[in-house]
Amino acid sequence: MEKNYIGAQKIIEKKKQFIMPCLGHFYREPRQFVRGDMQYLFDNEGKKYLDMYAGVSVINCGHCNKAITEKICEQVQTLQHVCNIYLTENFVNLAEKLAAVTPGNLKKSFFCSTGSEATEGALLTAAVYTGNNEIIALRGGLHGRTKLGMSITGINMWRTDKNPVGGIHFAPNPYCYRCPLGKKYPECDLSCADMTEDIIKTATSGRPGAFIAEPIQGNAGIVTPPAGYFKRIKEILAKYNTLLIIDEVQTGFGRTGKMFAIENYGVTPDIMCMAKALGNGAPISAFIASEEIADRYTSPGASTLGGNPVSSAAGLAVLNYIEEHRLCDNAKERGEQLKGGLLALQKKYPVIGDVRGIGLMLGAEFIKADGAPDPELLDDLLEEMKDKGFIVGKNGLARNVMAFQPPLVISAQNVDDTLNMLDMLLGKKAK
Repeated sequence: MEKNYIGAQKIIEKKKQFIMPCLGHFYREPRQFVRGDMQYLFDNEGKKYLDMYAGVSVINCGHCNKAITEKICEQVQTLQHVCNIYLTENFVNLAEKLAAVTPGNLKKSFFCSTGSEATEGALLTAAVYTGNNEIIALRGGLHGRTKLGMSITGINMWRTDKNPVGGIHFAPNPYCYRCPLGKKYPECDLSCADMTEDIIKTATSGRPGAFIAEPIQGNAGIVTPPAGYFKRIKEILAKYNTLLIIDEVQTGFGRTGKMFAIENYGVTPDIMCMAKALGNGAPISAFIASEEIADRYTSPGASTLGGNPVSSAAGLAVLNYIEEHRLCDNAKERGEQLKGGLLALQKKYPVIGDVRGIGLMLGAEFIKADGAPDPELLDDLLEEMKDKGFIVGKNGLARNVMAFQPPLVISAQNVDDTLNMLDMLLGKKAK
């Protein structure tokens, strides 16, 4: 039976009446999405779209992936919830699997429901272990919607409360295209990393508890640190007994061609946060640490919905699907194809100032003739791409970076179609 949908305009009207105004939406003329099938979305009028954003790096295994939804449906009809203070099997099996796929000696997990909770838990664990709650974060980072998560977020538009938690210090982010120190890589010799040591020496107690960073800064505009950056950071932190927390909420689970993005830098974090793609749409998150660090967290710390049987079943199915279908390999191959195409478009159209990223986490920064950010051009392009059946994201401090974070199941033809459409639209604007 055909369902009668209320449509985009009616949804907007209800949002204005019943949803807090902090929640915006993309597009001048948004659509109501009603169905998903792997890398495709469908609106209430039956129009098909290629999704090149994956719900902001969530649907890595594709929308309504049958292999995953079958496991979820099987579990939801058997046992949905008893709280993790009771014994169920899925969450310990998932923790065992995470210990196997995460880098280095990361072993013990704590499950929760959102990326924000995972960030909070990781920082709490670091404070318990080190005895110090001072935090160093990066400018341009985004780590959640809680009070502390916003306080360590280095993007003003995402900091609702302008009175942040104390004890937080911000280091320059490794944004090579617009270096905050006015230098050029590699001649800079990673000066932005070295600034972290200056901050520790001059602005902290000299032994901060944690340094937190995304391996690729998503909301900052797919800001991708140069090779060697995290190794330098880890060397500095070791001098001051400061823990390295890596936030893999957007970058994890195959997106960069490796299971976790930090693996591209040859560094093992002390604690790692994950969420989004772990559930492929099911609400689940986790933070994981080495035994030495995790075993210091002994005070009661249950989470009502953390690691519930249904979300854990989704997580197990996701990890199995990524491995069985070699999604890391596809992310690497399709990412190289997409990045190569974007670099070719950059040579053709000067409005693309920079192309960056790893695997299928890529950004194209749009600029004006003088190099200033051009968010208006990007908004026009995204609107036109949507009208042509392509859903692409945007981010960046100036909201001028076109973000490609598609399901990792996309095909070579999908990439070609996206590049060809962008080429056509840019060509029209260049005339």
